[in-house]
Amino acid sequence: MISSIPKWVGDLFESALRPNAKALEISYISPQIKKIRFQGDLSKMNFEIGYANVIRVSETEYRNYSAAYYNKEKGIIDIIFHIHGNGVGSQYIDTIKTGDEIYISPPRGKKIYDPNVKQQFIFGDETCLGVASSFLPYLKKNNHQFQFYFELDGENKNVTELLGLENFTVFPKNGSFRNEKWINNLPLFKTSEWKTAGFVLIGNVKSVQTFRKVLKNNMSGKIITQGYWLEGKKGL
Repeated sequence: MISSIPKWVGDLFESALRPNAKALEISYISPQIKKIRFQGDLSKMNFEIGYANVIRVSETEYRNYSAAYYNKEKGIIDIIFHIHGNGVGSQYIDTIKTGDEIYISPPRGKKIYDPNVKQQFIFGDETCLGVASSFLPYLKKNNHQFQFYFELDGENKNVTELLGLENFTVFPKNGSFRNEKWINNLPLFKTSEWKTAGFVLIGNVKSVQTFRKVLKNNMSGKIITQGYWLEGKKGL
Protein backbone atom coordinates (compact mmCIF):
# COMPACT_ATOMS: atom_id res chain seq x y z
CA MET A 1 0.00 0.00 0.00
CA ILE A 2 1.30 3.47 -0.89
CA SER A 3 2.49 5.49 2.11
CA SER A 4 4.28 8.36 0.36
CA ILE A 5 4.63 9.85 -3.12
CA PRO A 6 6.33 13.00 -4.49
CA LYS A 7 4.46 16.20 -3.71
CA TRP A 8 3.84 17.07 -7.37
CA VAL A 9 2.21 13.68 -7.96
CA GLY A 10 -0.02 14.16 -4.93
CA ASP A 11 -0.97 17.65 -6.07
CA LEU A 12 -1.82 16.37 -9.54
CA PHE A 13 -3.82 13.52 -8.05
CA GLU A 14 -5.86 15.79 -5.81
CA SER A 15 -6.40 18.43 -8.47
CA ALA A 16 -8.44 15.80 -10.31
CA LEU A 17 -9.96 14.30 -7.17
CA ARG A 18 -10.93 17.23 -4.97
CA PRO A 19 -12.03 16.86 -1.32
CA ASN A 20 -15.08 14.63 -1.38
CA ALA A 21 -15.95 14.22 2.30
CA LYS A 22 -16.79 16.58 5.14
CA ALA A 23 -16.29 15.88 8.86
CA LEU A 24 -19.85 15.76 10.16
CA GLU A 25 -19.45 14.56 13.75
CA ILE A 26 -16.39 14.05 15.96
CA SER A 27 -16.05 12.27 19.29
CA TYR A 28 -13.15 11.06 21.42
CA ILE A 29 -13.82 7.58 22.82
CA SER A 30 -10.60 8.03 24.81
CA PRO A 31 -7.76 10.56 24.55
CA GLN A 32 -6.18 8.25 21.96
CA ILE A 33 -9.26 7.07 20.09
CA LYS A 34 -10.97 9.59 17.81
CA LYS A 35 -14.11 8.71 15.88
CA ILE A 36 -15.09 10.86 12.91
CA ARG A 37 -18.26 10.61 10.85
CA PHE A 38 -17.70 11.89 7.33
CA GLN A 39 -20.36 12.67 4.77
CA GLY A 40 -19.87 12.56 1.02
CA ASP A 41 -20.66 10.66 -2.17
CA LEU A 42 -20.09 6.95 -1.50
CA SER A 43 -22.20 5.67 -4.38
CA LYS A 44 -19.25 4.34 -6.38
CA MET A 45 -17.33 2.92 -3.43
CA ASN A 46 -17.11 -0.84 -2.90
CA PHE A 47 -16.85 -1.59 0.81
CA GLU A 48 -15.62 -4.90 2.21
CA ILE A 49 -14.67 -5.69 5.81
CA GLY A 50 -10.97 -4.96 6.16
CA TYR A 51 -10.69 -2.76 3.07
CA ALA A 52 -8.91 0.54 3.67
CA ASN A 53 -9.48 4.09 2.44
CA VAL A 54 -6.45 6.27 1.73
CA ILE A 55 -6.29 9.73 3.32
CA ARG A 56 -3.61 12.29 2.45
CA VAL A 57 -2.07 13.36 5.77
CA SER A 58 0.67 15.70 4.47
CA GLU A 59 2.05 16.99 1.19
CA THR A 60 3.73 13.66 0.51
CA GLU A 61 2.36 11.16 3.04
CA TYR A 62 -0.71 8.93 2.87
CA ARG A 63 -2.24 6.58 5.42
CA ASN A 64 -4.75 3.77 5.26
CA TYR A 65 -7.85 3.67 7.46
CA SER A 66 -10.72 1.17 7.48
CA ALA A 67 -14.35 2.14 7.80
CA ALA A 68 -16.09 1.15 11.03
CA TYR A 69 -19.50 1.83 9.50
CA TYR A 70 -20.92 3.15 6.25
CA ASN A 71 -24.29 3.97 4.74
CA LYS A 72 -24.18 4.57 1.00
CA GLU A 73 -27.69 6.00 0.77
CA LYS A 74 -26.96 8.64 3.41
CA GLY A 75 -23.38 9.12 2.24
CA ILE A 76 -21.99 8.44 5.70
CA ILE A 77 -18.73 6.76 6.69
CA ASP A 78 -17.38 6.38 10.23
CA ILE A 79 -13.65 5.92 10.78
CA ILE A 80 -12.03 5.20 14.15
CA PHE A 81 -8.53 6.64 14.42
CA HIS A 82 -5.74 5.79 16.87
CA ILE A 83 -4.09 9.06 17.87
CA HIS A 84 -0.68 8.29 19.34
CA GLY A 85 2.92 9.47 19.27
CA ASN A 86 4.24 12.05 16.85
CA GLY A 87 3.45 10.27 13.60
CA VAL A 88 2.38 12.48 10.71
CA GLY A 89 -0.89 10.56 10.38
CA SER A 90 -1.79 10.99 14.04
CA GLN A 91 -0.86 14.66 13.99
CA TYR A 92 -3.00 15.35 10.96
CA ILE A 93 -6.06 13.39 12.12
CA ASP A 94 -5.88 15.08 15.52
CA THR A 95 -6.28 18.48 13.82
CA ILE A 96 -9.45 17.58 11.90
CA LYS A 97 -12.49 19.43 13.22
CA THR A 98 -16.17 19.46 12.34
CA GLY A 99 -16.74 21.00 8.91
CA ASP A 100 -13.27 20.23 7.55
CA GLU A 101 -13.19 18.74 4.06
CA ILE A 102 -10.74 16.05 2.96
CA TYR A 103 -10.29 13.56 0.15
CA ILE A 104 -11.04 9.93 1.00
CA SER A 105 -10.15 7.35 -1.65
CA PRO A 106 -12.37 4.40 -2.58
CA PRO A 107 -11.57 1.42 -0.32
CA ARG A 108 -9.43 -1.48 -1.47
CA GLY A 109 -7.45 -4.28 0.10
CA LYS A 110 -7.73 -7.86 1.28
CA LYS A 111 -11.04 -9.58 2.04
CA ILE A 112 -10.87 -10.92 5.57
CA TYR A 113 -14.45 -12.07 6.20
CA ASP A 114 -15.71 -15.47 5.03
CA PRO A 115 -19.43 -15.86 5.81
CA ASN A 116 -19.15 -19.62 5.38
CA VAL A 117 -16.87 -20.04 8.40
CA LYS A 118 -19.12 -20.59 11.40
CA GLN A 119 -16.56 -19.68 14.06
CA GLN A 120 -14.65 -16.42 13.77
CA PHE A 121 -11.78 -15.21 15.94
CA ILE A 122 -10.40 -11.69 15.55
CA PHE A 123 -7.25 -10.33 17.20
CA GLY A 124 -5.81 -6.82 17.12
CA ASP A 125 -4.91 -3.61 18.93
CA GLU A 126 -6.21 -0.03 18.75
CA THR A 127 -5.70 0.01 14.98
CA CYS A 128 -8.13 -2.91 14.75
CA LEU A 129 -11.09 -1.19 16.40
CA GLY A 130 -12.63 0.06 13.17
CA VAL A 131 -12.41 -3.34 11.52
CA ALA A 132 -13.82 -5.01 14.64
CA SER A 133 -16.75 -2.58 14.63
CA SER A 134 -17.48 -3.34 10.98
CA PHE A 135 -17.23 -7.09 11.66
CA LEU A 136 -19.72 -7.20 14.53
CA PRO A 137 -23.02 -6.67 12.65
CA TYR A 138 -22.15 -9.42 10.16
CA LEU A 139 -21.06 -11.83 12.87
CA LYS A 140 -24.37 -11.35 14.67
CA LYS A 141 -26.59 -11.28 11.59
CA ASN A 142 -25.10 -14.50 10.22
CA ASN A 143 -25.17 -16.25 13.61
CA HIS A 144 -21.45 -16.82 13.90
CA GLN A 145 -19.78 -17.97 17.09
CA PHE A 146 -17.14 -15.31 17.60
CA GLN A 147 -14.49 -13.93 19.91
CA PHE A 148 -12.39 -10.77 19.91
CA TYR A 149 -9.00 -10.55 21.61
CA PHE A 150 -7.52 -7.05 21.95
CA GLU A 151 -4.17 -5.84 23.28
CA LEU A 152 -4.71 -2.24 24.36
CA ASP A 153 -2.95 0.53 26.24
CA GLY A 154 -4.30 1.10 29.74
CA GLU A 155 -6.09 4.32 28.87
CA ASN A 156 -7.96 2.47 26.12
CA LYS A 157 -9.05 -0.58 28.11
CA ASN A 158 -12.70 0.54 28.16
CA VAL A 159 -13.07 1.61 24.52
CA THR A 160 -14.29 -1.81 23.35
CA GLU A 161 -17.26 -1.55 25.70
CA LEU A 162 -17.89 2.08 24.78
CA LEU A 163 -17.92 1.14 21.09
CA GLY A 164 -20.53 -1.55 21.75
CA LEU A 165 -18.35 -4.53 20.87
CA GLU A 166 -19.29 -7.95 22.25
CA ASN A 167 -17.59 -11.21 23.20
CA PHE A 168 -14.24 -9.53 23.72
CA THR A 169 -11.29 -10.00 26.04
CA VAL A 170 -8.92 -7.09 26.61
CA PHE A 171 -5.26 -7.72 27.45
CA PRO A 172 -2.73 -5.07 28.50
CA LYS A 173 -0.27 -4.05 25.80
CA ASN A 174 2.82 -5.26 27.65
CA GLY A 175 4.52 -7.45 25.07
CA SER A 176 2.73 -10.66 26.05
CA PHE A 177 1.59 -11.33 22.50
CA ARG A 178 5.23 -11.56 21.46
CA ASN A 179 5.81 -14.42 23.88
CA GLU A 180 4.97 -17.81 22.33
CA LYS A 181 4.87 -19.61 25.67
CA TRP A 182 2.43 -17.06 27.11
CA ILE A 183 0.18 -17.25 24.04
CA ASN A 184 0.11 -21.04 24.28
CA ASN A 185 -1.49 -20.72 27.72
CA LEU A 186 -4.41 -18.58 26.56
CA PRO A 187 -7.90 -20.01 27.13
CA LEU A 188 -8.28 -20.27 23.36
CA PHE A 189 -5.88 -23.21 23.35
CA LYS A 190 -7.37 -25.01 26.36
CA THR A 191 -10.23 -26.48 24.34
CA SER A 192 -10.63 -28.07 20.92
CA GLU A 193 -13.76 -25.99 20.31
CA TRP A 194 -11.92 -23.37 18.22
CA LYS A 195 -9.52 -25.69 16.41
CA THR A 196 -11.15 -25.24 12.99
CA ALA A 197 -12.21 -21.60 13.41
CA GLY A 198 -11.26 -18.83 11.03
CA PHE A 199 -8.61 -16.53 12.52
CA VAL A 200 -8.07 -12.88 11.57
CA LEU A 201 -4.97 -11.26 13.06
CA ILE A 202 -4.41 -7.55 12.42
CA GLY A 203 -2.47 -4.68 13.98
CA ASN A 204 1.11 -4.75 15.23
CA VAL A 205 3.31 -6.85 12.95
CA LYS A 206 5.35 -8.50 15.71
CA SER A 207 2.26 -9.50 17.71
CA VAL A 208 0.53 -10.78 14.59
CA GLN A 209 3.54 -12.87 13.52
CA THR A 210 4.01 -14.44 16.94
CA PHE A 211 0.32 -15.22 17.39
CA ARG A 212 0.17 -16.71 13.89
CA LYS A 213 3.08 -19.03 14.62
CA VAL A 214 1.37 -20.42 17.73
CA LEU A 215 -1.94 -20.81 15.90
CA LYS A 216 -0.28 -22.75 13.08
CA ASN A 217 1.14 -25.18 15.64
CA ASN A 218 -2.18 -25.72 17.37
CA MET A 219 -5.11 -24.99 15.03
CA SER A 220 -6.22 -26.23 11.62
CA GLY A 221 -8.47 -23.31 10.62
CA LYS A 222 -7.55 -20.67 8.05
CA ILE A 223 -5.42 -17.79 9.33
CA ILE A 224 -5.60 -14.36 7.70
CA THR A 225 -3.07 -11.72 8.73
CA GLN A 226 -2.68 -8.02 8.02
CA GLY A 227 0.09 -6.00 9.64
CA TYR A 228 -0.95 -2.37 10.14
CA TRP A 229 2.17 -1.00 11.81
CA LEU A 230 5.64 -1.90 13.02
CA GLU A 231 7.89 -0.04 15.45
CA GLY A 232 10.45 2.02 13.58
CA LYS A 233 8.77 1.63 10.21
CA LYS A 234 6.89 4.60 8.78
CA GLY A 235 3.72 4.29 6.74
CA LEU A 236 3.29 0.52 6.80
